[in-house]
Order: sequence, then C-alpha cells, then structure tokens
Amino acid sequence: MGGRATAVCCTFFVVLLANGASAQQQKIGDPPEASNMRLVGTSDLQARSAYQPTIHHQGDKWIAYIGHHGGTDDIPDPVNPMTGKAEPNGTSIVDVTDPAHPKYLRHIPGQEGKYESGGAQMVRICDGKDLPKGDRNAVYMLRTFGSEAHEIWNVADPANPVLVTRIGGLKDTHKNFWECDSGIAYLVSGAPDWRTRRMTQIYDLSDPAQPKKIRDFGLPGQEPGATGAVPTELHGPISTGPKGNRVYFGYGTDKGGFLQIVDREKLLNGPKEPTPDNLKFPEIARMPLSAMNGAHTVFPMPDMPIAEFAHDRDGKSRDIVMIVDEAIQNECGEARQMVWFADVTTEARPMMISNYTVPRPPARSASAAAGSARIRRTRAWRRSITRSSPSSPSSTPASVRSTSAIPIIPGKSGTSFPPSQRRPTNAASPSTARTAARSRSRPTMSRPMSAATSTRSTAPTPACTFSN
Repeated sequence: MGGRATAVCCTFFVVLLANGASAQQQKIGDPPEASNMRLVGTSDLQARSAYQPTIHHQGDKWIAYIGHHGGTDDIPDPVNPMTGKAEPNGTSIVDVTDPAHPKYLRHIPGQEGKYESGGAQMVRICDGKDLPKGDRNAVYMLRTFGSEAHEIWNVADPANPVLVTRIGGLKDTHKNFWECDSGIAYLVSGAPDWRTRRMTQIYDLSDPAQPKKIRDFGLPGQEPGATGAVPTELHGPISTGPKGNRVYFGYGTDKGGFLQIVDREKLLNGPKEPTPDNLKFPEIARMPLSAMNGAHTVFPMPDMPIAEFAHDRDGKSRDIVMIVDEAIQNECGEARQMVWFADVTTEARPMMISNYTVPRPPARSASAAAGSARIRRTRAWRRSITRSSPSSPSSTPASVRSTSAIPIIPGKSGTSFPPSQRRPTNAASPSTARTAARSRSRPTMSRPMSAATSTRSTAPTPACTFSN
C-alpha cells in the first residue's frame, strides 16, 4: 500500500456468501452493510489497523495471521489487553476455526511508527514440511518489520511464536512473495545503496534459519551508480514457481505503473551484478501503464479458456494478467484507479484488453486479494469479479462494506475456510447471482471512457464524497 493510510480499519470480519439487499450510499458512522453475504463473526484486533490477512490450515485449526499498519496520531501504540502494555502495531494471530467465535491468540509487536512508517503490514506462511530444508514440525511466518527488516517466525504453536531469523539494514519493505516448494523468496526491500525506495532482494529461504542471498534486482536506472531519472518503484511480485518459470512484477501504486514479465530461471541463475545489461537479461517484456495508474498487484491467470472464443480455430485459451491499481487519496481526489486485464499470450507483446471499475458510491481504493479475483475497494468494500471472460469482466453480486472494518471473504489459495463453512444453505443460486450481477453493474471495456460509460453501464455515476 502506498502513502499514508487515511482510512483506518480496525475490525476483522469473517463473512460467507448469502442473500442480501443491494447496499445504498452509506454515511460515516452507519452500521456495516452486506449484499449476498452474511456476517459470521468479528474480532476487534485490539483496535489495530488491518492490512494483509493470510489464513492458514494448521492441523485441525484455521489460523489467521494479520499484518498491521503503524499506529495513528490518536493511538500510536494500542494497549494489548493480554499483556496490559502499550505495543506498536505488528502482527495479530487469531484462531478462526470457529468463525463465529474467533479467538485472539497473540500480538507480535512491529516497528514503532505511524501509518506506513511502522507496524508489520505483510505476512506470508510456509509449512516446514513443504520447504526443501525446513524443520518438518515447523510452520514459518515471513513478515515485514516496518520499513527496516524482514523476519521469519516459527508459529507451529501460534500462541507462542519464536523468532527464527531477521534480514535487516533496509530503508523500506513491502509486499513479498515466498515459494513454499522451492524456498525462493522475492523480498520487496529498500537496499541502502539503491536509488529507489523499493526494489527486489531475492533470497533462498529453503532453510529459514540460514537465509542465503541470491541477488538484487530492479529496473535499469534504479541500481547503484546510475544517473538520470529513477524509474517507478516496485510494489510487489508474484512467481509461478519452477514449473511456470515466470515472475510478474508490479511497479507503481497509483501512477506511472509497469507490468514486468521475467524469466525466473534467468533471474535466479543469470549474471547478478546490477548493471543495466544484467538487469535487462531476464526480462521478457515490460508494459507501461498510463501515467495516471499504477500496478499495485499483478496476478497471473494462465491458460484461461475464453467462452466467447470457444469456436475459434486459434486462441481459445489465453494467458491473462490481472492488474490492480491502488488509490491513495480519499473522496476521488485523484485519477480513477481500476482493475485491468492484460493478454500476455504473446509474452513479448502484452496488450490491455479490458478494465473494470466498481459502480458503487464512495470508494477509497482497489487492490487485489492474492489467490482470487476478489477486489477490495475501501472504506471498506470487497467484491468478486467473474474471471471466466477477462475481455468482459463483470461483478458477481457479493459485496460487503463498512466504514470501520476490513471484511475477509472465504476463497481459495490461503484465504479459505473448511468446505462446510464456505457457503450457507440460503446462498443465491448461480443463475440468480448471474442475473443480479448483470442487472446491477456492467464492466467498463477498452474503449473511450465516455462511450463505455454511456453504452455499457446501467448503474448511476458513483458518488465521490462521504457525508460526515
């Protein structure tokens, strides 16, 4: 997340798909609203601002690891009622096995500081049995420590985590990616000698107790000793691992963004000295976005069958990357940030094929939930987007909004709950869901915005202000 966190979210919500009325414009202080979902349970997280939640299955338990921003001007260090002490925001560990009654287990303090300058925003989890050299009895949590370090904790006993190792001496951190099958970690870092606030440090964390640095990586012009303009800083990578052999890097947050497609094998085993030629060596393609949009998250969706192309001789399936921006300013105080879909089937020539924006009243940001195509637009919204036709993305009628909460929607890839808890019996049928989705919102396609708005959308123009 870029910039100061102006909308402070303090409640962890667990929600399941269900029927509900369409949400109307909401005023600050109004109770939370939901559409086609139902609230199951909440945790106040000790009144700490939540950013990234990762939910992990450990034995017969489901444990939520929740990264926090730094404190606020009013409450820089909330009191931990379990210790009676004021602690800088860090990582909350919550047992959500029974989502109706989440149990707060532990708070691990983060870096002292406010908003983006403190806390421990990012969390990744790998089981020791999956890592090539990990302790098979361990569960490892990789987290950021504010802007100064990355830490690995053993959370096999989530109520009693143990620090394993620390990679420090940095000037910033952000959204990491960790391959559990290989142990390779792509750490968003601020190396002191690099010219940018955020670049990539690649480590072998197959044995978390013995981290081994592989290389530094970034865009040419960001490296030490370069001159001229500094390219847009990194926001986060996603790797497809050894089998996919690709790493997708998103640069920028709300402006000047890039999608970069990189050959993983060349990145890890190619020349490592950070010269312009060596930094270009593993790159397959780099696609610039508008100067008004960033690439907060670039989520690969390879080999997607496209229903509308099913009878075409060629191109029935396409490799798609979903690109999600993040808004920084409240109340529509900047260019509209949206979700974009790029066709990267011909990797050297990626092209944008569509975009999507939530046709709802006030929204602060859009960011991707890793592992699914659910989009968060806060204060706080989360909606689902149908991915079956990336050239014509549409919204499914599942959303939840609150002016003081982050909702967590059960899904897949690290954010799921047991099957028996995923969908209540009174949930909308697929046909009902599709009909409701079409009636409420249409996508904004790759055409002039005025034409797209007038011909493709049946929803009113979103309002841009909150009522106090």
